[in-house]
Amino acid sequence: MSPDRLKVLFICSRNQWRSPTAEQVFRRHPALHVRSAGTSASARKQVSAADLEWADVILVMESKHRSRLMQGHAASLAGKELHVLDIPDDYRFMDAELVELLQTAVPPLLRLG
Repeated sequence: MSPDRLKVLFICSRNQWRSPTAEQVFRRHPALHVRSAGTSASARKQVSAADLEWADVILVMESKHRSRLMQGHAASLAGKELHVLDIPDDYRFMDAELVELLQTAVPPLLRLG
């Protein structure tokens, strides 16, 4: 893993559609290392303190995800850059509209030019 690449963690509820799509869309970006996780106990991959500590930037799909992280992982979030993308749970994995939303919203937040 290249140390000069930005580590980005995408988070949704169940790590089924939105955050895995974001991970897939940005996984080959040369300036990024990406992972995804979910806040729900039933998530495919539940977010852990280690995930949050790994990340330079955390991008959550909805405000409720930020709230859940603050409740369960406040210490791991200290000093972390965290953004809410405001992408509702209306999409399936790799839905074209979801991909377009991500490609529009994420690069400016990560200063990808």
